[in-house]
Amino acid sequence: MSAWPDARVLALFNIDVPIVLGPMAGVGGAELAIAVSRAGGLGSIACAMLSADQIRQQVEQFRAAVRGPINLNFFCHTPPQPDPEREAKWRAHLAPYYAEFGIDLNTQAPAVNRAPFDEATCALVEEIQPEVVSFHFGLPAPELQARVKATGAKVMAAATTVEEARWLEARGVDAIIAMGNEAGGHRGMFLTTAIESQVGTFALVPQVVDAVRVPVIAAGGIGDARGVVAAFALGASAAQIGTAYMLSPEAKTSAIHRAALKRATDADTALTNLFTGRPARGIVNRLMREIGPMSAFAPAFPTAGGSLAPLRAKTEPIGSGDFINLWSGQGAQLATEDSAEVITRRIATQALERLT
Repeated sequence: MSAWPDARVLALFNIDVPIVLGPMAGVGGAELAIAVSRAGGLGSIACAMLSADQIRQQVEQFRAAVRGPINLNFFCHTPPQPDPEREAKWRAHLAPYYAEFGIDLNTQAPAVNRAPFDEATCALVEEIQPEVVSFHFGLPAPELQARVKATGAKVMAAATTVEEARWLEARGVDAIIAMGNEAGGHRGMFLTTAIESQVGTFALVPQVVDAVRVPVIAAGGIGDARGVVAAFALGASAAQIGTAYMLSPEAKTSAIHRAALKRATDADTALTNLFTGRPARGIVNRLMREIGPMSAFAPAFPTAGGSLAPLRAKTEPIGSGDFINLWSGQGAQLATEDSAEVITRRIATQALERLT
């Protein structure tokens, strides 16, 4: 532990290597978290799309396999009010695709299951007592956050600007994830909606490090030892890695998604709100090309995906990724098909060799 130039995150989370598994809803899970933990990193489980029983099962599986700490990740968005008019406009915008695949435009959209952190979720955290709890899209209500910290859990959250980092530190987080524009999946932004001016990792991390006193974890475009070394050079105390694990056997990445990742180049991703209503980075597919990756018609997060579900149900079984979110960071070419444990050990070993 002492060999690393900055061991604050290692001490904070009681881990051996400064690598945090990016919580990837739908792709991650206990198997991936276990593999990263076995290599000394911090295993993470994305919980926003899981039921309470599913979260319990995932944590029990993790606890039975390893002794390392677990990070449970939650969303902190405010659920939108129903907006039938906006939904109807979005459905009309998708009408040509419905017609192409013979789908009734009035087909009932399924409910979207991305839940924010609330009283019931907080009670679950108090029951499970994870060592680390992380938040996306800000923080929960102060009383809920206080209850989380009262369990002994360390709290971290994502910031996409210096202002967000300062806001998080002022509210008592133990570490800040500085999430650069290169990162895959949903932006962690919560004080701004200006994605056109979002800062890249290389520029964001040192400015956040200079602005706060808590440890900073760099995220976005980091997929090998060189990225971890760069993160430390910029003042970070650890790196969060996601896309680099998506081809590993422990990841639940679908065959369609895996094929897209293997084909992806550095220029094949874009920020899009089409799939959930909130900007997220993914591999460009037919829907993004033809509608444009950002659309004013897309309903508010997380409801936009409901109207895409019938299209996905028709096309995904025939091997098409035209209407599904293919989340990926800009470093997809750095991903390998090795086990997540091997990937973590390799990145940590090679990074430490370069740093010492």
